[in-house]
Amino acid sequence: MADLTVTYCGVSFPNPLILPSGIAQEIPADHLRAIKAGAGGITTKSLTIEPREGNPLPRVAKYQEGFLNSVGLRGPGIEKGKGLIKEFLASSPVPVLVSVFATNVHDFVRFASELCPLNPHFLELNLSCPNVEDDMGKALGLGAESASAAVAAVKKVSGSVPILAKLTPNISNIAQVARSCEQAGADGIVAINTAGPGMLIDISRKKPILGAKRGGVSGPAIRPIAVRCVYDIFEAVKIPIIGMGGITTWQDAVEMMMAGATLVGVGSATYFKGYGAYEEIKKGLQEYMEKEGVKNLTELVGAAH
Repeated sequence: MADLTVTYCGVSFPNPLILPSGIAQEIPADHLRAIKAGAGGITTKSLTIEPREGNPLPRVAKYQEGFLNSVGLRGPGIEKGKGLIKEFLASSPVPVLVSVFATNVHDFVRFASELCPLNPHFLELNLSCPNVEDDMGKALGLGAESASAAVAAVKKVSGSVPILAKLTPNISNIAQVARSCEQAGADGIVAINTAGPGMLIDISRKKPILGAKRGGVSGPAIRPIAVRCVYDIFEAVKIPIIGMGGITTWQDAVEMMMAGATLVGVGSATYFKGYGAYEEIKKGLQEYMEKEGVKNLTELVGAAH
């Protein structure tokens, strides 16, 4: 049987498929479900400094080629969140990426100061979230200078915990932002966050479907954007990439790795197929590797360049 193990920033993953941030809502129960289903790594839902109720219901809307998501970073805040993260780290048999969101450098530094002593495998800086700009300010990931400033400040207090910068596709030159994050000390790049925001309208009610009207676009419709972003980033940086955005099949995963991703996020596919999507994609990857004589998945990373 083909070997699916992958090393990312010196951390070993049993397979390259990770759960992106925001798919599983409750720590640790929902995250453990994804592990049991075969995910090779888990990204926790992005913590915020203060507790947040999130956006008004409904928060998720399905359409033919994907989803609109407007959860609005609903969560317990850092004080309660620290305890939940600690509990999950103690119980997870796979690497854990702890995701945090802030709109200023000071809060990102506080996250690093309080969470890195828990020794997570990674700290993911969510530098872009399309669902909170109206009430929390402009996303840091929209600018190379602001993104790199956040990374540089966090690196001063993060110790040995690898720092990942999660970037938005809603920018003219994502490779430039990725390069600035690398120069500031980022250990890896995560791309992409949801696109948009977008909107769906209920023609019977004559109103937007989502409670917050607008939401981040995810699912198969954004996969070509994600592939292009990862391809561009791979050519701009030397640090490894986690690629995500519309991955639902093993062919999608291979494509994303060929674009330059070492690990692949599988998120919205779980809404279409349930958590069984992980085993389905893993099986397809193993069969592809055996058929093509691929001994190690690193042979696929960046193969399209």
